[in-house]
Amino acid sequence: MDVPLPQKRVAHLPWMRNPLDIDQFEQRPLHGVSCLDPRLKEALGKMQIESLFPVQLAVWLETVGPGGFERDICVNSPTGSGKTLAYALPIVQSLSTRKIRCLRALVVLPTRDLALQVKEVFEAIAPAVGLTVGSAVGQSSIADEISALIKRPRSERYSSLDPEYEAQIEPETSVDILVATPGRLMDHITMTKGFSLEHLRFLVVDETDRLLREAYQSWLPTVLQLTSSTNQDLFSCGSSTISMPHSLTTIRRTGVERGFKGRCYPRLMKIILSATLTQDPSKLSQLELHHPILLTSGMKRYRLPEKLKSFKLICKLKLKPLCLVALLEELKGQKCIVFTSSVESTHRLSTLLSFFGDVPFKFSEYSRLQRQSVRSKTLKAFREGAIQVLIATDAMTRGMDVEGITNVINYDMPSYVKTYIHRAGRTARAGLSGSCFTLLRKHEVKRFDSMLQKAENNMCTLRTVPSQIINGLLPVYSIALEKLKEKVESEAARRKYGGGFKFTAKSSSRKEVTCT
Repeated sequence: MDVPLPQKRVAHLPWMRNPLDIDQFEQRPLHGVSCLDPRLKEALGKMQIESLFPVQLAVWLETVGPGGFERDICVNSPTGSGKTLAYALPIVQSLSTRKIRCLRALVVLPTRDLALQVKEVFEAIAPAVGLTVGSAVGQSSIADEISALIKRPRSERYSSLDPEYEAQIEPETSVDILVATPGRLMDHITMTKGFSLEHLRFLVVDETDRLLREAYQSWLPTVLQLTSSTNQDLFSCGSSTISMPHSLTTIRRTGVERGFKGRCYPRLMKIILSATLTQDPSKLSQLELHHPILLTSGMKRYRLPEKLKSFKLICKLKLKPLCLVALLEELKGQKCIVFTSSVESTHRLSTLLSFFGDVPFKFSEYSRLQRQSVRSKTLKAFREGAIQVLIATDAMTRGMDVEGITNVINYDMPSYVKTYIHRAGRTARAGLSGSCFTLLRKHEVKRFDSMLQKAENNMCTLRTVPSQIINGLLPVYSIALEKLKEKVESEAARRKYGGGFKFTAKSSSRKEVTCT
C-alpha cells in the first residue's frame, strides 16, 4: 500500500502563495547597485560593507528600484541575513531629498536593546545625507527624550508675528527617523506636545510576529489611525496652539492612486519583517497592508542559516549543569550565548556557575532583572570579548546582532521551532559559520527531532561529553549546589522583608535548584 506524501501547507492569503524568492538574488557589489546615492556608498564603505546581501538587494529593487515603493513589503528571512540594512538603506535614500525636517520614518521594535541596535545602523548612514535619527525606548527619562525629539520653530520664520502669538506656536518634531519601542511610543503620542505622525511616510514593524502577538497598549491601531486622516486642516480648531499658514502639512487624499482605488496618497509605506513571519490572516489584517508582496527564502516557512551546524547532547536532568560546564570548557573561551527557558532559570544558572570556582571562561547573566545600565555594560563587555559567555532568555536576545558569536547553547530545549530559529540565528550570521548545541533529556529527543523537521537545513548531529570530564566536576558541583541553596534562601528572605529577586514557590526545593 502506497503511503501518501505529506501535502505542502498552502498559505491562506493569496498574496503569500507565490512569494518572491530571495535566493534567486546574488550578493552584489555596491558599485553594481543602481540608483545608490554616492554619499551612502561612502558611508557603507566606512562600515566596511562592500556589497549587498540577497535580502538587501531584493528589498532595494522593490523600493528604490523598479518597484518604487508601489507595494507594502513583507520579508521572511533567516536571522543574520541582513534585514536591518535591507530596510534602513532604501528609507534613508528615499528621504535624502527632503527639504524640511519632520518625522517621516518610524521603526518599531519589541525590546529596548534591539531598538538601540537598529538605531546604530541608521546613525551610521543617515547623517551622510543630512538626516537625523532619534530614539524613544525608555533608556533615559521622558523629559530627556522630549528635549531631543521636539523643538520650537525658529523665530525668524515668524518674524512678523506678535510675541504673544509667537509663544503659542506648536512645537515640531526635530528628527527625520525615529526608532521606538511600543510603550514609549505611546507615551509620546499621548503626552508629548508637538509629537506628530502626520507626515509619516514609512512604518517598519521589525520582529513582526512578536509585536502582533502582544498588544503593547494598542500602539498599531493608534499609529494607523493617526496616519490615515484625509482631512487635515491648515489651522487647528478648538486648541490653545496656533498652526501657522507656512507650517508643513501633509494632506492625504483618497482617490485613484496609481491604479489602486480608494487608497490615500501619499500613502504610508509599510515594511514588516521577521525570521518567522506569521501566516495568520487575523494577525496580518491588523497591519492594513496595501497590495503586499512577500519576500522569502527557501521552500519551507522556516529556515536556518546555511552555515549553521546543529548538535544535540543527551544528558540526565541532574547532570545538565555539568554537561554545560564541560561543553563550555571544550569550546575554550569562544563567544557563546546560553539560552534558558525563563528569567528564573537564567538567574539560578548564572548563580550556580559563579560557585564553580575558577572556570576557564568569563560569563554573565543578561536578563530583565538587571537595570538597563547593567545590561548595557554587560553587552558592551560581551561585544568586546571581556565576557565570553552570556546567559540569557529568548526575550532579551531576540534580534541581537553581536559580531563573533560562534556558538549558541540551548540549556533548555525550545518549545517551538520559531524559538529554535531565533536562538540559533544569533550565530552563523552574514554568511559566517556557527554551531548550535541543544541539551536534551532522553524523553525530549523525539519531540526535538520532530520539531526540527519543520525547518530547512535541519540536520542535527549527536554529540557526547566524555564521562571522565563529568566525573571530575562532581565534587565542585556538590559544593556549588549547597551554596546555591543558601543563596536562594537568602534572596527569599530578602524578598519577604522588602524587595529583591522574585523566585517561584518551587525555586527553593532541592530539585528546582539542582536542575533548571
